[in-house]
Amino acid sequence: MDGMLIDTEDIYTLCNNVLLKENGRPPLPWNIKAQLQGRPGPERKQTVSPLPQAAEIFHAWASLPIPRHEYANRLTALQREHFPHAQPLPGIPALLSALHAHAIPIALATSSHAVNFQLKTSHLDDLFRYFPAHQQILGDDTRIPPGRGKPWPDIYELALETINAELRARGEREVRKEECLVFEDSVPGVEAGRRAGMRVVWCPHPQLLKEYKGREEEVLAGSTRGQGEVAEVMKEAGVNGVNGVAKGWPGRKGDGWAELVETMEGFDLGKYGIGG
Repeated sequence: MDGMLIDTEDIYTLCNNVLLKENGRPPLPWNIKAQLQGRPGPERKQTVSPLPQAAEIFHAWASLPIPRHEYANRLTALQREHFPHAQPLPGIPALLSALHAHAIPIALATSSHAVNFQLKTSHLDDLFRYFPAHQQILGDDTRIPPGRGKPWPDIYELALETINAELRARGEREVRKEECLVFEDSVPGVEAGRRAGMRVVWCPHPQLLKEYKGREEEVLAGSTRGQGEVAEVMKEAGVNGVNGVAKGWPGRKGDGWAELVETMEGFDLGKYGIGG
């Protein structure tokens, strides 16, 4: 959602940079911000996870001279001021309208927690009306186990289940994972979609794309992480999968299951068999 549907990634940057300046620190660089995108915030409870969460990554870099709770309170105040001014990104209203016109089931899967989600979206009813409330999966959804946010596939698997539950109730055919199309701006989000066995469209922020110049195929395959993290992922992954790819594993470079687009304006749904 953030940076994919609405311009809140730039708002996150603005708020962090205000706070960093207040504490004599430089602006947040994109090589750090790239690691924060798409990852969940503080967990509901402590859990052992091999994947660092956004707050840990940020504080390890920032080395702020203030306690974490003071940072959190100030950041919350800035976000409450700026999130209600979030706006849809170019091409998104037209995309959602087209999907609705063709009766394509859609769900929202975002790492944003409920409080921030309301701040970001309550003034954008015309945009978020396309997502039924029971098909809005947020980062603090209790059905997602602690430590299993993006880049784990759970949030997308849950989003699909909310769609299929409704289809079952109507006596209609369920949607298979390989029939799903995930729209993502973040690198962990792309990996989550790939590990869920779904096709992915990656539409990154221009600055994020610069950070991954020359590594685009790695991102599209969901295979950008270091060897230690990848080894943990492979150990956790199952043995059953889609089209020969083990359940929970990233994809392969050039496998055709993901594409890079630089804007959602004029996105061609026809190539995915929608509206053709």
